[in-house]
Amino acid sequence: MRYKCGIYGGSFNPLHLGHVRCIIEAANQCEELIVVISKGICRNEIDIRVRYRWIYQVTSHLSNIRIFVLQDHSKTKQDYSEEYWMKDAQKVKEFAGKKIDAVFCGSDYDENSFWAKCYPESKIIFFQRDGITSSKIREDVMAHWEWLPNVVKPYFVKKVLLIGVESTGKSTLAINLANYYNTNYLEEVGRDISERSGTDMLMLPEDFTDILLLHKLKEREAILSSNKVLFVDTDCLITKFYIQFLDGKNKSLNEKLADAISELNHYDLVIFLEPDVKFVQDGDRSPVIAADREYYGNWIKELYEKRNYKIHMVSGDYQERFLKVVSLVDKLLGRA
Repeated sequence: MRYKCGIYGGSFNPLHLGHVRCIIEAANQCEELIVVISKGICRNEIDIRVRYRWIYQVTSHLSNIRIFVLQDHSKTKQDYSEEYWMKDAQKVKEFAGKKIDAVFCGSDYDENSFWAKCYPESKIIFFQRDGITSSKIREDVMAHWEWLPNVVKPYFVKKVLLIGVESTGKSTLAINLANYYNTNYLEEVGRDISERSGTDMLMLPEDFTDILLLHKLKEREAILSSNKVLFVDTDCLITKFYIQFLDGKNKSLNEKLADAISELNHYDLVIFLEPDVKFVQDGDRSPVIAADREYYGNWIKELYEKRNYKIHMVSGDYQERFLKVVSLVDKLLGRA
């Protein structure tokens, strides 16, 4: 049987594969399906714009689906009582603009639920729940990673930033960590750009602009296909350090751009690699920095401390560094 108009609703906080299956099956049975997203204005929920986009991205190929946001002011779901039910159901009916023939919901609802009482003229169709729930996911996202649709995963990806002066093993460690955790890493984008004139001593202001913008863009792209965690080799504050180092700490528009991007950035773990491994000159590293790595390392630390980043200092040989960082990342991912 194909229904004229049906509805399927939830908070989708977050959207999971159980929801996706229900939406697909409901849409298959309706000429028009309205997906109702519950928005608790006073509850600590994922931004409604994020949840709306998730629903849109998994349904945009289905021409018979419309999305409606139903908001309430209840502090908890338990507070959302029958007092509000009929008024909110009327909002859904007005949005539909026609008789709602079918209401689809999970088997955890019954004949006394919101859906059954507010849509007595509609057929209630229960989907068998498969054990996937948003509440379980919220309790431990990483343990239920495979329950998340691909459009949802980027929202929960953890970002680990590796910083330090030159030749502390950042690039190699970022690649090793990405391989170990079967995920992505974002390489430092400044190296090639800094050599446009053959030497970083003759960089133009627009070179720094390109580094700052390209690094942020590549980070956004990398998150989209990362597996639980993304490893980032340096960021905008490292670029700010080089702007100051190469330009005598003169203020510039690029420093302001670095600060603006830093305001947008968020990292779940920031690791500073101490300069206690042997300096390796690969052809483009600064002999000035090499001569006093501790001084320049402290300079970098100061930039991050001013931004109130919690920095984890990691020292030792390459094996010790790898093990220490793995321990920190495992804890971040709930694997420790």
